[in-house]
Formats: sequence, C-alpha cells, structure tokens
Amino acid sequence: MAHDQDTALTERYLTHVRVEKRLASRTVTLYTIDLLKLAEFASRAELTLTQVQNHHVRRWVAQMHAGGRSGRGIALVLSGWRGFYTWLGREGLVGANPVQDVRAPKAGKPLPKALGVDQAMQLANYSESPDDPWLAVRDSAIVELLYGSGLRVGELVGLDVAASAQARGWVDVASAEAHVLGKGGKRRSVPVGAQALAALQQWLALRGGAPSRTPSAAQTALFIGRNGTRLTAQSIWLRLRRRSLQAGLAAPVHPHMLRHSFASHLLQSSSDLRAVQELLGHANISTTQVYTRLDFQHLARAYDAAHPRAKVKGGNQS
Repeated sequence: MAHDQDTALTERYLTHVRVEKRLASRTVTLYTIDLLKLAEFASRAELTLTQVQNHHVRRWVAQMHAGGRSGRGIALVLSGWRGFYTWLGREGLVGANPVQDVRAPKAGKPLPKALGVDQAMQLANYSESPDDPWLAVRDSAIVELLYGSGLRVGELVGLDVAASAQARGWVDVASAEAHVLGKGGKRRSVPVGAQALAALQQWLALRGGAPSRTPSAAQTALFIGRNGTRLTAQSIWLRLRRRSLQAGLAAPVHPHMLRHSFASHLLQSSSDLRAVQELLGHANISTTQVYTRLDFQHLARAYDAAHPRAKVKGGNQS
C-alpha cells in the first residue's frame, strides 16, 4: 500500500512538472530517475516518501558519495529531490523540506594539466618555418622561459630588457637569473637554465633588427610584438597554442600548463617541495603540494606500464 501511495505521488509530481511547469522531456526524464533513486533509498529504510527526514537524506548523500558519485552528480540529484519535497509541502503532505539544507560534497579540486617530459621537449625543440626567423626566435625564447623557469604569463610579459627603477622584472643574463614581480607584489628571483639563456641571447640579438618591428627608445619590454610594443598575455596564449598544434601535440598548450610542467618535472627529479615552492613564488606550501599528486600519477603510470606484477595476466583475478 505504501509503495502504491509513493508511486501515485511521484506520478502526480511528474505530471505537474511536465504539464504545468512545461519542463523539457529530457528534464522530466532526469527527475524520474532521481525520484526512482529516492524511492529505492526510502524503501530500503522502510520509509514512505512523506516520512523521509533530513538525517535520512544526509545518510543517502554519504552513500552516493562513497559509491563514487561525483559532487556535481549528487548536487543534481538533490536538486530534483528538493523540488519534489517543495511541491509536497505546497500540497500539504509534508512539513519541513528534508532536503532544504543538504548540500552535495564539494568537488575535488582538479589537478593542473602538465605535459610529459617528452611532450615538453617536443614543444621546446620545435623549429618553426624559417619564413619569419624574428618570430620563431622570439617564441622559442618565450617557451624556454615559461617552461625553464616556471614563470606566470603575467610575470613574463612584465619583463624588461634591463633593470631599472620602473621595471617590474628583468633577466640578468650575466648571472642567469630572472627577477620578477609576482602575485601580491612579491618579488622573487629564479634561475634561467642554459637552454633558456641561449634562446634569450638569440632573441636579444634580433629584437631590434627588423625595421617594421623596431621598438621605440622608450620601449623597454623584453618581448615585443609586430608593432614594436610590449606583448600581451593574450598574444602569448595565441602564439603558444599555434606552436603546440604545429609541433604535433595532441592538445593545445597554454602558458600555465608550462608552469605546471616545470613544477611537476622538477619535483619528480628533486622531491624538494620547499625549493619548488620558492621557485614558483607560492605563499603557502599547500598550493605547491598539488604537484605531489601529479608526481604520484606519473609514478603510478610508470608502475602500471613497467612492473610485471602491476597487471593480472589473462584477466583472471581470482
């Protein structure tokens, strides 16, 4: 009898959202699935739908989460249940809405995307068409600095050719260091590797050499565009995207991906989290710790690919 009553209630509600609220058929189908799940939980707890309380809903949320349901998926289910109980309340069939103050678990923070070492080398070593060596040398120096020193794109575009009282940042070629102004107005110095240094020296030799692109005497920017003015972050995003696709990478690369790659590859080799924190300019080490998760993923893939006991042969796991 209770099952029949629950079925009648859900059918009335679904008719309401389909006819009176005129929701799309796809939405009605999703609501139907959500209510079937709700009825299943209630039946297991030997409850009718009108007997469900707040603590029941919280327990079911925990069960869905433990079963692997994503936070976003649970939030959608709760939205469907919440609408159902709001309607029941208007119909005078329940008191307080048992779903009203229940929230889905927060979605886990996604890991930053990082290139594999081979992919990073493929991008860094890519030689563009010699039709415009000025652009090719400039873009090569940009890639080497982003990947070799872990700079943010904003820090990169703020670099000047030389140190000055007004400079936000600059590269000291003699000491192989980049001095940048990071988030929160914090300055830091990072080493510039041999490959990046060589690429920079090539770029500096060409920077003012093309008549149509010669910077004005007042233009101190290290990286300039076709019109001789400081490159913007958006320009670097577009150039890097173009270069990565031309280099044959499966997905376009953006500047922050190179920063992530710098941190991940450095941590894989050194395991020195504090050093990586300093190089990235993170105020809190918890921000840097995300790269330990990236590092573990790398190790797990290596294990799965190489260890003879990583996979069960023949599909027999008994």
